[in-house]
Amino acid sequence: MVEAFVRLLCPECGKDWETNPTELPGHRDNYSCQGCGATRRTAEFMRTERDLQTLKQFE
Repeated sequence: MVEAFVRLLCPECGKDWETNPTELPGHRDNYSCQGCGATRRTAEFMRTERDLQTLKQFE
């Protein structure tokens, strides 16, 4: 089995990281940046449309 990951980018501070999509809330739920604490919908942290689609598959 292939391990899935999504790439995130904080729209506030620019921090970027990768994580397993099963460790994130749904794309419409709130999520906070681990760097600056900014809170937005999880979808707004996705680096690309492909990352967003991957997240949706695991909801």
